[in-house]
Amino acid sequence: MTTRARAAALAACALALLGGAAGSAQAERPNVVVVMTDDQRLDDMAAMPKTRRLLGGGGTTFEHAYVSYSLCCPSRTTFLTGQYSHNHGVTWNFAPQGGYERFRALGQGNTLPVWLQRAGYRTGLIGKYLNEYGEKRPREVPPGWDDWQASVDPTTYQYFGYTLNVNGRLVRYGHEPADYMTDVYAERAGAFVRRHAPQRRPFFLWVTPNAPHTESPTGRSEGTPAVPAPRHAGAFADLPLPRLPGFDEEDLSDKPEIVQRFPRVEGEQLQRAEAHFRGRRASLLAVDDLVARMVGELRAAGELDRTLFVFTSDNGWLLGEHRIVGQKYFGFEESIRVPLIVRGPGFPRGRVSEALALNVDLAATIARAADARMGRPADGIPLQRLVARPAAWRERDMVIETGPNSVGLPYYSGLHTRRYAYEVITTGEVELYDLRLDPYELRNVAADPAYAEVRQTLARRLDRLKDCRGSACRSAQGSPEPRH
Repeated sequence: MTTRARAAALAACALALLGGAAGSAQAERPNVVVVMTDDQRLDDMAAMPKTRRLLGGGGTTFEHAYVSYSLCCPSRTTFLTGQYSHNHGVTWNFAPQGGYERFRALGQGNTLPVWLQRAGYRTGLIGKYLNEYGEKRPREVPPGWDDWQASVDPTTYQYFGYTLNVNGRLVRYGHEPADYMTDVYAERAGAFVRRHAPQRRPFFLWVTPNAPHTESPTGRSEGTPAVPAPRHAGAFADLPLPRLPGFDEEDLSDKPEIVQRFPRVEGEQLQRAEAHFRGRRASLLAVDDLVARMVGELRAAGELDRTLFVFTSDNGWLLGEHRIVGQKYFGFEESIRVPLIVRGPGFPRGRVSEALALNVDLAATIARAADARMGRPADGIPLQRLVARPAAWRERDMVIETGPNSVGLPYYSGLHTRRYAYEVITTGEVELYDLRLDPYELRNVAADPAYAEVRQTLARRLDRLKDCRGSACRSAQGSPEPRH
């Protein structure tokens, strides 16, 4: 029995002697571990058998999980605040509309780690934080973190030769095999668990490997393919690039003008897509090892079943679908649909959930498990409610959005349900896809008279939700699909 388990048992006995309920909320609260990859789309899970077995086999897999804004900084801010981008105010990766400095100015003292710290948790971060972190103050440790081990931009996007801020001390890594970024994070995460798992005080650890993000010396350019660990070099050298019906879409005339600009995926574009695909899959093998190592460390400490373990990604990635190679931001399925597996108290083992889940739900999920009070109105709902009544959450109105940016891209507000994807773009263009009949989003039916009533219904529902806040965002949960 671990130190923490013995302490919990003694506390329960003491409460029983005093006439209280056996087992206090304080003693029962789980550790929380979140592993969040960067730019991983759902089908990339094919490269992660250990994660699927250890977490999926021991927990609940959400096959229909989405991000509300498919871009790193807005998505990660949603995780830290439990709010849609239109509420937390970070709408781009870089200043002035986004990035670390904007997040800092808008109140990073009122975020998930702060709430958990106030609730008695020891908090730690290992890996990437937010875009532009460290460019102005590389030794700064944001509020809410007891153990801060974050990559410093722009080196965050280099798998070798990067710098970490380790609790205010800059640590630089070289180019030896042992310096490979994901493996260093795995070692540091394992050490964190060994230090804190046996103690009574629960912990929250956010591990954020860069994989399978592209490699970029500036962190602002598109970059080159992800770099696998040396032991995995060439692992998928001959793996063919998937070419589903949406790949290199022949006719883009029904798509927004910005999508129509993309060239056919052939020649250099095709070679580029293949290189990115293979590099991404190979880089995830080390993440799979990281997850397995953390599960092993928690099991060795006797804490695995007392730990809420979440695996997800901040957004997806397009690899030639609708001719878009090496991008996110767009509201297509490959861009917004991500892996989500939750193992631990309250989540059934070996379950595949049909409920619609969203990244805006994660902060509320963790706060509920930790018995922590959120300092902001929660736009999402705890996933515990979804697993308790999965049939009730097969239908749901989810806001999918982008926002103002520094490069002049049109942005949109959208509504995603199980059957429909609906978006209104700042250019005045509208997209509507019937996902039941057209899962690859090849036919925009926004102008089809047969879908006029569906479009009107979705437009009314989006109008109610596009600026929603708190309970108003949850009022449309479980909404029935409009009829077609």
